[in-house]
Amino acid sequence: MVNQTEFVLPAYERGFHLVTREVLRQIEPLPQAGLLHLFIKHTSAGLTINENADPSVRVDFESIFNRLVRENEPYLTHTIEGPDDMPAHIKSSLVGASVTIPITGGKLNLGTWQGIYLCEFRNNGGRRRLVASVFS
Repeated sequence: MVNQTEFVLPAYERGFHLVTREVLRQIEPLPQAGLLHLFIKHTSAGLTINENADPSVRVDFESIFNRLVRENEPYLTHTIEGPDDMPAHIKSSLVGASVTIPITGGKLNLGTWQGIYLCEFRNNGGRRRLVASVFS
């Protein structure tokens, strides 16, 4: 059986943000066993799973991604939406648009220090629409 929910996350500032609780509020209750597939319907933001305990990890992610993919590079041609737009598309492709997490015992089977990140790559990205598919 598949239950699918589409929902909107509020606007976040540029950076990496833990959204595990917000996602769970939209999809609970979970089945005893299954999979959660989470997909973001945007090309300038992404989803990933990483450290949920130390906020400095998210700050470091932002710093590293900004060094990997810089704004205002002279070779970028897709610039009509601002200097952060094309770099946001590239960063989104590097991170990806979806994550899949096992469900065990009615809970997300994440590691002790893992959480779901919204990776917001735009300066003013706005609200982000996600689709959660729960397979049981």
